[in-house]
Amino acid sequence: MADTIGSRKAWGGRFSENPDTRLEAFNASVGFDIRMVREDIRASIAHARMLGTQQIIDTADAETIIDALWSILGEVEAGTFMLTIADEDVHTGVERRLRELIGATAGRLHTGRSRNDQVANDFRFWTKRQLIEVASGLIDLINGLLEISGKYADVVMPGYTHVQRAQPVLFSHHMHAYCEMFLRDLERVRQAYDRTDVLALGSAALAGATYPLDREMVAAELHFARISRNSMDAVGDRDFVLDALYACSVIAMHISRLSEELVYWSSGEFGYITIADRFSTGSSIMPQKKNADIAELGRGKSGRVFGNLIGMLVTMKGQPMTYNKDSQEDKEGLIDSIDTILAVLDVFPPMISSITVHGDRTAAASVKDFTLATDAADVLAKAGIPFREAHEIVGTLVGDCIRAGKTFADLTDDEWAAVHPVFAEQRPPLDGLGSTRLRDLPGGTAPNRVNAARDEMRALLSDENAWVTSRRAEQDDIFTRG
Repeated sequence: MADTIGSRKAWGGRFSENPDTRLEAFNASVGFDIRMVREDIRASIAHARMLGTQQIIDTADAETIIDALWSILGEVEAGTFMLTIADEDVHTGVERRLRELIGATAGRLHTGRSRNDQVANDFRFWTKRQLIEVASGLIDLINGLLEISGKYADVVMPGYTHVQRAQPVLFSHHMHAYCEMFLRDLERVRQAYDRTDVLALGSAALAGATYPLDREMVAAELHFARISRNSMDAVGDRDFVLDALYACSVIAMHISRLSEELVYWSSGEFGYITIADRFSTGSSIMPQKKNADIAELGRGKSGRVFGNLIGMLVTMKGQPMTYNKDSQEDKEGLIDSIDTILAVLDVFPPMISSITVHGDRTAAASVKDFTLATDAADVLAKAGIPFREAHEIVGTLVGDCIRAGKTFADLTDDEWAAVHPVFAEQRPPLDGLGSTRLRDLPGGTAPNRVNAARDEMRALLSDENAWVTSRRAEQDDIFTRG
């Protein structure tokens, strides 16, 4: 009888026919949920220990199961553990291997547990671990941006609105704008982590279990911050997947915005930066070409990450309580998004650090197209001229200069005085760096403010790095056999 049971599906007792091979192939998730095999084994170890401690199963049986599961985990680490389509999913595959090692005793492991709470918990466990790595990658990227910010601290460039030169800013201030975006991404990742950090085991199929399970014991062993409050929600909830997908999508969007500028800036039309050859590619037909392919791919990969988020929203929108097979579609999209974001965050920091900024080009561009016009209007406003009137005066001056083919720097003292008497005594700065120095307030582009912001962000990153280090240590502890 044991052999017959071992050859059947975990759910096969009420069925009189074996599954059609096409059903097996369509129904199987082993191709992707193998990614959760370590989490599945480790959660099963905690479950078995709790069953033994609570005397739900014999203590000796629990120890036998635990020892065998650690052995299977060793096989996973050695690369010798294999799943097949017949296993259906990673959970069944682990149990099949457990049965091969210890026989019928393996069947006691599933006491008080359903694949519904098992898979929900494994996926939360896996997602937590991945979010730690995403956070680490974001820290590396912000550090790369801060590194180049410090290297080119005095470089000025034009800031843009509507893709038109607007006002001079420090290059480092521009880089810090992206740092702020990625710091918000770090916050989102940690929030997603916190909402994922909930133990689902003990919810069973949907209604909880009839055994005296110690859910807090399992949560403590697996370093989950808390246990779920509602068994139906625990097995049917995939909000944590959506949280992670959303965090990945916003990261991808920010990467895409940065990439867009890197592509422009490295072009011949701009010539603001040069990306190192080791992070560039060429053309198979045009010998002169040097392409910013990393940035272009970073921009392009955002589409698939967005698609995964939308796909998961659509998958969930029509599902009634509690678990439905539709939810098997939760994994591939998140796995793909996590893999994509981690790949981007692996290559972008060194690529950013490799950039050479051509300060002469950016400085010249920073004062073209009358970017200092606002400074001229501010001179008048500070002298008591209503700003709207000052705006009109300087706007007229800009129009006159354009028609005469002149810039502010070409105007004589008499020409300045003719515009308005205030300009006989005071002038706006005629260089971009001088313009930035005027914006000496919190959040502004003045050099002292930007340098202080860099120091502040490094302090924030120190705290974020401590969080990553702590969470990684927790994970190492979970997978270390005491």
